[in-house]
Amino acid sequence: MTAAASGGLVVGVDSGGSGLRVALARPGGGDGDARVLETVTSGEPVPTGPGGIDVGRLLGRLLPAVEAMAARAGGGTVLAVAVGAAGMATLGDRLRAELPGALDRAWGVRRLALAADAVTAYAGALGQRPGAVVAGGTGLIAIGTDLSGWRRADGWGHLLGDCGSGAWIGRAGLEAAMRAYDGRRGGSAALLARAEERFGPAAGLPAALYPRTDRPAVLASFAPDVAAVAGTGDPVAGGILGEAGRHIAEAAAAVVPDGSGGEVAFTGGLFRMGEALLGSLRAELGGLAPGVREVPAAGDPLAGAVTIAAALASGTLRLPEDPRMLQLTS
Repeated sequence: MTAAASGGLVVGVDSGGSGLRVALARPGGGDGDARVLETVTSGEPVPTGPGGIDVGRLLGRLLPAVEAMAARAGGGTVLAVAVGAAGMATLGDRLRAELPGALDRAWGVRRLALAADAVTAYAGALGQRPGAVVAGGTGLIAIGTDLSGWRRADGWGHLLGDCGSGAWIGRAGLEAAMRAYDGRRGGSAALLARAEERFGPAAGLPAALYPRTDRPAVLASFAPDVAAVAGTGDPVAGGILGEAGRHIAEAAAAVVPDGSGGEVAFTGGLFRMGEALLGSLRAELGGLAPGVREVPAAGDPLAGAVTIAAALASGTLRLPEDPRMLQLTS
C-alpha cells in the first residue's frame, strides 16, 4: 500500500464470537480522534486452535479487506493498527508472536496494539479518560483504570462467573422452568411454557443442552424470554433480573478507580433488558460506590479499536500497557 496525498490511515479490528469487523479511518488531531471511512463485517468468527487465535485465517480476511477499503478511499499509508480480540489474554499468544511481523511485511506498519476485547470496549465507551466499563452480552466483564493500570472483575466464563450476563440469566430462567416442571418451590409456570416453546419438552432439555459446545450462547438465547416474562409481572423472572443487576453492580464497583467516584458506562446488548435489570443495578451500585456517575457509552468495541489505533499513530495513547490486556509494538 503506497502513500498518497490523502494522508495516513489507521485500522481498527474487532474479533469476537459474533464475527470479525474491520474499520479504516483517517486519524485526526490527536487523543484518538479519527474519521471512519468504511467498515466491513464478516459474520464468521476467526477460529481458534491449540495455539490460540488462528493468525493465518485472521490475516486472510484482514489484509484484502483493508487494501480494498484503502483503494476506495484514495490510498494512503497505514500508520497504526489496533486489534481487539475475545480471548486475547488466554488465546492471544500466536497473535502476539506472529501478527507484528506479518503487518510489517504487508504494509510496513510497526505501530500495533493488541488488546483484550474488554479494553476496546472500554476505549469505545469512555475513550482515554479514567473510569469503569461493564461489557455485557452472552458473558460479562468489568474493567476500570486510573490510567496507571487496569482493574478487572469477572469475565470468567459461564461455569465460574459471568454473573448477571445473558448466559447467567438464561440459565437461572431455565432452572426456574425445571423447578416448575418438578413442582418445586421457586419455579415459574410462565418460564416453563417459554422454555418448552423454545427448546421442546422440558424432560429433554438436559440432553439437548449438555452436549452443545456453544452452551453459553444457548443459555443466553433464553435471557430475552426471562425479560419478557418479567415484564408481565412474574415474580420469579423479575427476581432473576433483579439478582442479575446486583451481580453487575458488584462487578462495576470492584473496578471503579479508588473504589468510589468517577464514571461508569454499560455497553452491550445485555443492557437493553429493561428496568427490571437496570433498576436493581443502579440501586445496588449507588450503595456500593456512592460517588459513581453513570454515563452513556460513546461507542462500541470497534470504535474503541479505532480510538486506540489513532492515538497510537499520533503518540497520544494514555491507556496503560499491560502484557495481557493491552500490548504495544513499534
